[in-house]
Amino acid sequence: MNQLYDIFKSFIDPVFIVFVLLLICFVFCLIEGKKKKTILLLLITIVLLYGMSIQPVSNYLIYHLEKDYINNAVLENKTKLDVIVVLGGGVSDIKSLKKTFAVEETIARLFHAVRMYKHHHAEYLVCSGKGLEQLSNAVVMAQMAEEMGVPRSKIKIEPNSANTYEHAVEFNKIFQGKDIKIGLVTSAYHMKRSEKAFKKFFKNVMPLPSSFLYASLSKIPIIRYIPQSHHLSNNTLVLHEYVGQIWYAYKVRG
Repeated sequence: MNQLYDIFKSFIDPVFIVFVLLLICFVFCLIEGKKKKTILLLLITIVLLYGMSIQPVSNYLIYHLEKDYINNAVLENKTKLDVIVVLGGGVSDIKSLKKTFAVEETIARLFHAVRMYKHHHAEYLVCSGKGLEQLSNAVVMAQMAEEMGVPRSKIKIEPNSANTYEHAVEFNKIFQGKDIKIGLVTSAYHMKRSEKAFKKFFKNVMPLPSSFLYASLSKIPIIRYIPQSHHLSNNTLVLHEYVGQIWYAYKVRG
């Protein structure tokens, strides 16, 4: 019964509904004998939407970004680290409440960073990230970290960096010693690019990935092949990351 409920929920996903409507349009175009170019364009759109919205394709693309960290056993590693740096994943304002809140990705990164700060007995926790809201990513994360038990004197705020490369540049301005041991916290899909940027300035960078997008395939086979919004959203992040890696391969070279 629960499986039928899960399948039904998949059918009311907006992406699935759009997919079905496109299929209906495709059938009508065939019946009414529309131009071949119109039919071909519609078919390409359907195939692209379907492929980017199902779990097997999403998992395949994500895996190649996160595979180096999926079996990462750093949590068991007791290596002493000097600094844990966490990269912001976004904040949002709610004007009626006059408050700035961390988005889900930032919360996951920050929670993991505080765990790693305690686990590796780090001297400092650095919260990094600018953002376009009333408060920066860095300030919001610092407030949360303090509430989670990190002493204010051990938190450093870096509110100026607007992208991955700038995170490393601004961090480099705070710490002059290039031999310090750094624990780098960001989402697993974003780690390769972040690690490369920080290693341009520092020798000892340990990746501490959080919030993995990769997940084992659904136990209900049919759901794996029903187009879903969250798979499309994940693939949007993945494609953005692949483009970012190409750009940073040029920018961070040497």
